[in-house]
Amino acid sequence: MARKKKELPLLEKVTITGVAAEGKAIAKVNDWVVFVPYVVPGDVVDLQVKRRKNSYAEAEAVHFHEYSPIRAVPFCEHYGVCGGCKWQVLPYSEQLKYKQQQIEDNLRRIGKIELPEFLPIMGSEKTQFYRNKLEYTFSNKRWLTYEEVKQDVKYDQMNAVGFHIPGAFDKVLAIEKCWLQDDISNRIRNSVRDFAYENNYTFINLRNHEGMLRNMIVRTSTTGELMVILICKIDQEEEMDLFKMMLQHIADEFPEITSLLYVVNNKCNDTINDLDVHVFKGNDHIFEEMEGLRFKIGPKSFYQTNSEQAYNLYKVTRDFAGLTGNELVYDLYTGTGTIANFVSRKARQVIGIEYVPEAIEDAKVNSEINSIDNTLFFAGDMKDILTQDFINEYGRPDVIITDPPRAGMHQDVVDTILFAEPHKIVYVSCNPATQARDLQLLDAKYKVTAVQPVDMFPHTHHVENVVLLERR
Repeated sequence: MARKKKELPLLEKVTITGVAAEGKAIAKVNDWVVFVPYVVPGDVVDLQVKRRKNSYAEAEAVHFHEYSPIRAVPFCEHYGVCGGCKWQVLPYSEQLKYKQQQIEDNLRRIGKIELPEFLPIMGSEKTQFYRNKLEYTFSNKRWLTYEEVKQDVKYDQMNAVGFHIPGAFDKVLAIEKCWLQDDISNRIRNSVRDFAYENNYTFINLRNHEGMLRNMIVRTSTTGELMVILICKIDQEEEMDLFKMMLQHIADEFPEITSLLYVVNNKCNDTINDLDVHVFKGNDHIFEEMEGLRFKIGPKSFYQTNSEQAYNLYKVTRDFAGLTGNELVYDLYTGTGTIANFVSRKARQVIGIEYVPEAIEDAKVNSEINSIDNTLFFAGDMKDILTQDFINEYGRPDVIITDPPRAGMHQDVVDTILFAEPHKIVYVSCNPATQARDLQLLDAKYKVTAVQPVDMFPHTHHVENVVLLERR
């Protein structure tokens, strides 16, 4: 006989007191810290505990007794179901306050090092329609909202295009309007959906991988160029004719698309990095511009998703580096060489290192496009490329710029930086916790002299942070 599941408590009239990681708010009840989504400090709520540990619990608000005076009205109709933009209920000024607090807490608590006065967080001028890239998923299992489930009726249309529901990989929330990307993205997605409905296209079943339409990526740029990539599964040759009808529909309806591409993906996963990308119409790339520099962006290229705020992030990075034109700069985790090329005009030479070979090829192209001849790029695992032998061969850097992934830097990379002993290190991070850990490792030889948070992602808990370290 199965053990009866222990009933979890209802906590009544709890006041939310702060904001925690991952976009959740917190309350304190007796000796517990309770994490709650979709509430803000000052809300007074009844909480149904969903998960309980010794010192903390996770709960959801089931009844509001009082709304916080700082609470904002969500602007998106999908708020609370989609799982994205969780901080819509916080005014943007409050979001910035808590992001600054998050960085300061992480650096002081985890880093445990001497820190300077923090510069005020740099907010994003755009708080809506600020992304330059969105990826939509097709599914034949549309997520039904609570209100739809209550109606207890059989729905004729269960195909959907939109975003994955958190915790339900095979179900997709049908998106009518997303506020993250220019409205052209909404119009293209909805047009594709309507054409698919009218012509009985099959949407992928994410469990058994049957169905034609899989994913769609929309990329915009500040130059006005527009890329659409439609990804399909093709089992029989005649299906390709049907798929190209869809592509022709997109081309006819949206002549402003400058790069219409498609990918045939018959694998079980959604990654396209190992697949061929075909041009249906236009170019195989778009361009982004920054200070007169042009950056070529292909369908697989990485580029910061908030273009305008990326410019501010890179300016902070360059300012912290304090380049005079005589320096050898190493740009670690260079990606497509955006930072390397951006700072190259103020350096003697810039050496960029990146794990992804295709990204390094893009970096070289971006140097060539902009007639930059003082960059060198290397592809390979950072800890294998950046060694003492490499430094002995190519020279000790005066400045190291590092922009690692969320996991931060490998211990071997930190050790090599300490061996190289540059005068300055500029550390750009999307994860203040791992950044703080790495700063502690560098503390033996380096002192943190400036900290500048930059908000790239309004209405989310994510934040970038730039730290300047100078040799002791």
